[in-house]
Amino acid sequence: MRAQSEKGDSMLRLPLRTAGDAHWILRFSWFVERLNEVANLEDRTLDDAVVRVILQFEGDRSGFTERDQRLSEWIQLATGEPLPHATLMYVWDARHPVGTVLLHPRTDRIKVLVVASGPDRLGQWVDIERDVHADHVLAFGTPPQGLVGLGLMTDANNTEQATESWYGPLSLLASAR
Repeated sequence: MRAQSEKGDSMLRLPLRTAGDAHWILRFSWFVERLNEVANLEDRTLDDAVVRVILQFEGDRSGFTERDQRLSEWIQLATGEPLPHATLMYVWDARHPVGTVLLHPRTDRIKVLVVASGPDRLGQWVDIERDVHADHVLAFGTPPQGLVGLGLMTDANNTEQATESWYGPLSLLASAR
């Protein structure tokens, strides 16, 4: 799938439902020609990524802060669905090394995990395999609840750049654990 963004966002989201604390292996591939050197995932005014694979999780929302409650209400008005309990975004970033977990600049209910970094693999297909359970524990400190959504996103709205990327096959497999 080709994703193009000209000073905007390009996103595809698939709602889904999985069992509770299951162990999943996520496999995907992406192709990027160039990174957005202006982007900074820690700055809400520059929060763009050329590729994101997004997992959304259900869970107990009673611990949401007032800010997260307001954000959830706004998101529900805009999309028809509330802010998920937790969202984990896998990204390719120009600034941070692989393994870095970043707090989203708007809410602590979203964590960003850098799984590719720098220019070394630009211009080629990059295959990624992730242990979703381990990544959720790394990012949020707790095991995941069931999945409620999966998304792909290429964005350049904050930096007002033009970007293009490709997404290859994506699979979510039950782990042998």
